[in-house]
Amino acid sequence: MQTFIFLMIVIIAVCIIITLVILSQNPKGGGLSSTFGGAGGGQMFGVQRTNEFLDKATWTLAAIIVILIITANVLVDNPYTSKTKVDSVPIELPQQTQPAADQPQNQAPATPQQDGN
Repeated sequence: MQTFIFLMIVIIAVCIIITLVILSQNPKGGGLSSTFGGAGGGQMFGVQRTNEFLDKATWTLAAIIVILIITANVLVDNPYTSKTKVDSVPIELPQQTQPAADQPQNQAPATPQQDGN
């Protein structure tokens, strides 16, 4: 259970980070890239490189979230499964008797006659 809680905390943290990355992008090409490379020739990142980095970061974080969610789902115990093994309980079937060859198949066997003594 502790692993599940840890994974949930990590998933929430990655969701917050991906939200910040997505909000820093501008659909018209501004966003974070215009902040770093707005004017001048000495740009640390170019506009194109910043957009590529944010795009790759978004897809990578999304993939990490999917992997963490699948991992958490596999590790959690299912409360609807039983903890006992059903296969270990022996099952005895009643023995079936073969009808005698001289008795007809669709008639009940004859009951013994009781003497009136």
